[in-house]
Amino acid sequence: MRLVDELFELYRDRLTGDEEDLDAISAAVVENYNRKDLLGIVREMSTAELEHFIGLYILETLKDKFSDYAGFDAYPTTKYLQ
Repeated sequence: MRLVDELFELYRDRLTGDEEDLDAISAAVVENYNRKDLLGIVREMSTAELEHFIGLYILETLKDKFSDYAGFDAYPTTKYLQ
């Protein structure tokens, strides 16, 4: 993806590439682009990049949902269910 290549070239000698750095770069991109710009980035993706992008989105969203679900007691103890 051209955007990722450009970001890598820009920051490769300035940052360590740890999770915190990458989160900051990602957040800055999302905050500084409008919907039309973001959709333009997606339109420029190859089929393989788009599949990878959607796969990561599904993976991370499911992780969040399962994490939230794990913290929720689906079967709370009540006077009726013990």
